[in-house]
Amino acid sequence: MAELFESFKIWFLGLGENYGVNPIIFGSIYVGAIPFFTVSIAWLVRNYRKKKSIILPALSSCFFFISAYLYLIIAGRNVPIWVYAVVVAMVVGGGYSTIKKVKGQLKTPETELND
Repeated sequence: MAELFESFKIWFLGLGENYGVNPIIFGSIYVGAIPFFTVSIAWLVRNYRKKKSIILPALSSCFFFISAYLYLIIAGRNVPIWVYAVVVAMVVGGGYSTIKKVKGQLKTPETELND
């Protein structure tokens, strides 16, 4: 089992060398953006309920949602086209899911976000 893990690790880290993307940095950005994305969504819902502009929180949410993929697009080289297709599919699917969740939060009682 240890040999399998070591082979996977070598293959996984080798991907970064082949495509100019450090998988550790990609993963760190991906995981590190989660709390900022969550706060941005809460900010968006709060502003919507208070009838304030949602442009800045929406832009913030979008940025944190795609930040790891931006790193891939900017730093990556010789990345196969199918990878971009998968990224686009993931962003579209995740965006659809997020919009559904936000719409659901907008319908919930306001007592959750009132301070």
